[in-house]
This record gives sequence, structure tokens and C-alpha cells, in this order.
Amino acid sequence: MIKTVTVSISELDDTALAVEQLKAQLGPEDALLRHTVGIMACHYEFVSSGVAAAICDALPFDVVGTISSAQAVRGEAGTFLLTLMILTSDDVNFVTAVTPSLADNPAQAIESAYRDACGGQKPALILTYAPYIPQNSGDSYVETLTEVSGGVPCFGTLAVDDTLDFSNCFMLHNGRHYREQMSMILFFGDVHPRFYVANISSSHVFEKSALVTKSAGPVLMEVNERPVIEFFKDLGLVEASETQYAMASLPFLLDYNDGTPPVSKIFVMLTPERHALCAGAMPEGSTLYMARTDKHDVLLTTGQAMDRLLEEMPAADGLLVYSCISRSMALGAELYKEIELIDSKTKEHMPFMMAYSGGEICPTQVSDGKAINRFHNNAFIACAF
Repeated sequence: MIKTVTVSISELDDTALAVEQLKAQLGPEDALLRHTVGIMACHYEFVSSGVAAAICDALPFDVVGTISSAQAVRGEAGTFLLTLMILTSDDVNFVTAVTPSLADNPAQAIESAYRDACGGQKPALILTYAPYIPQNSGDSYVETLTEVSGGVPCFGTLAVDDTLDFSNCFMLHNGRHYREQMSMILFFGDVHPRFYVANISSSHVFEKSALVTKSAGPVLMEVNERPVIEFFKDLGLVEASETQYAMASLPFLLDYNDGTPPVSKIFVMLTPERHALCAGAMPEGSTLYMARTDKHDVLLTTGQAMDRLLEEMPAADGLLVYSCISRSMALGAELYKEIELIDSKTKEHMPFMMAYSGGEICPTQVSDGKAINRFHNNAFIACAF
């Protein structure tokens, strides 16, 4: 069993006051069990001010996480907020690790850190946190972890901030922040998480599809053996495609044609060669659909995922949620509406922490101890313990 405690810190500048806020929320009833780990999400100003480091220094266990554009725990949500989910257990052990730089050879860096951390044992779950690195694909991170672990379920996020150039998308580990490294939490023991994904409802998917016939990682070159720009012309989207992130509300839905659920990917920009640069890999042989997302659909799909979760795991000890920054953009002025929905559905009995994401890592299927791990965009993902 895992006991879950959540904390929120609103003090942005005064480290001593921030630590007082932390201690005030951790009463005697929150006594730690044999093994404990913390998961953090915060605005980057908490890093700049030293508050994030002070919080970690005040805790007798490892803390990992990422920068986020908004985060929440029960009854508290905000951009300028630090949230912490504490997991403590007698029968589940937590091991954290930090990779070397992912800039040059991410696969080697991830494999090395994982092997050192696992000690030859197979974990039940991997939580993973990484900065946003434009030249790297989150899909490659997921593929490496899946291969080296033998299919252990992976769940996590890429950092996202509220700057125009995403310059402060740090990974966090024990009070330090990293721009090129990934951190992990490996769970060993009696833990049986369940995973939930929501992206786009079927009514918001366009009927016209296309086969990906030429691509290189996240660069989509041809569909139906024609340049992708011709596909955009057919849909009247050439003008929109010429502005970075202008099509954030028009994600792709990818069917891998292998019997697994479709995965959403976001178009980022046209390259100088008029190829489509996406926020995730666009594998050849997959079928591509255009879709549209809006506030109504974000809330509808998140609500449906939460209803499934509460039906299947009504007594879960804790809930960790990440939602794509593009979903928060679709909410417009009602930025916290998705968070409020989760808060209202979980009520008092299920502690949760939620943060916005620059890319979501979550299995779409788990069977016989092996997971189909995927890297998502425009998705709501949840892990219930």
C-alpha cells in the first residue's frame, strides 16, 4: 500500500516562510513509513528564488519533478504555486536516478542511468521527468525505457513553462534543476497502478485520413506519397501551418495500425523544406487523422476518463495527473476549469496532484506485466495508485 500526502506552497520569495508552510501541512498524522519519495511541480520562479531547493532540503527523502505552467492539489491551483505529492510505503521501495546529458546520445544516457538504479531487479513502475529539448523526441525516451526495462509501465511528463521560447523548462531533482537531464523514480514492490488517457472525442476527428509514407522522427514529409504541404492545401490549412503553433487546436491523431489506441500529436511548424515538424514521432505506415480540440471537448474527455477511473479504482490511495499545455490553451480564460473538474470528481477521499505538461508519457495498454508505453501530445493522463 502507498500512503499519499499532498502539499502546496504559495510563498514565492521567502525560503524560511515557505518551509514553515510546508511543515504546517505535514502534521503528526503524516508520519513517514519505511520508504518515501516526493514528486514536485512548480513555476520556475520557485527555482530562481531558492524556494524549491529549500523545500527539498527540509525533507528527508528524494524529490523529483518538473517546471510547469500551472499546478494543483485538492482545493488549491495556480500558476505561481509549488505542489508536492509525497508517497510513503512499508512495502513499496522508491529509487531515484538522474541521467547524464540527453543532448548527444539520449538512449545511452537513459539506459546507463536505468541499469545503475535498478540493480538487476525489475521495477513495477517507472515515473520519468525530463526537460523540453527541441532537438530530441519524447518518443525516443519512451522507446529506450521500454526496451531496457523489458516493458515496465512508464508514466511522466516533459517540463513546460510560460515563456515564449520555453527557456526555463527544467527537470528537478533534490533541489537542483537541470536543462539536459532526465530523472526517474523506480517503484519496487507491491504496487499495481492503473493508467487513464484522454485526448480527442470521435466527434472531433475529421473523416479524411492519410497514410504516413515518409517521415524522420518528428518530421513529417509525405502522406499518401505526396508532400505534406499538399495535404494541408487540401484541407485549407496552408496559411495556418506557416505560423508556429497556430494549429495547436488542430492536432493529429495517429493510428499505428497495430491494434493499439490512437495517440495524439501536435503540429509545431513548417521546416524550411516545407515539411511538418511535430511534437512527437510520426512513424511511416501509421494512419493520420486531423482533429480539432476546444474547451467543451477537453472537459468532456477529461470527465469521461475520470469517471472510468473512479468506477474502476474508487479506493485509490492517490492520483497523479498531467495534462498537455495545449489543453489548457483550449480552455482560454478558464485556465483552471479542467483542474476544478478533477477536484470536484475526486472529492475528499482521493489525494491528487495535477500539473500541465510539454509532452505526456503513459501506457495505452498493460497486459501480463508488459506495457505499450506511448509519448502523447494534447493528452490528459492519470496514474492511480
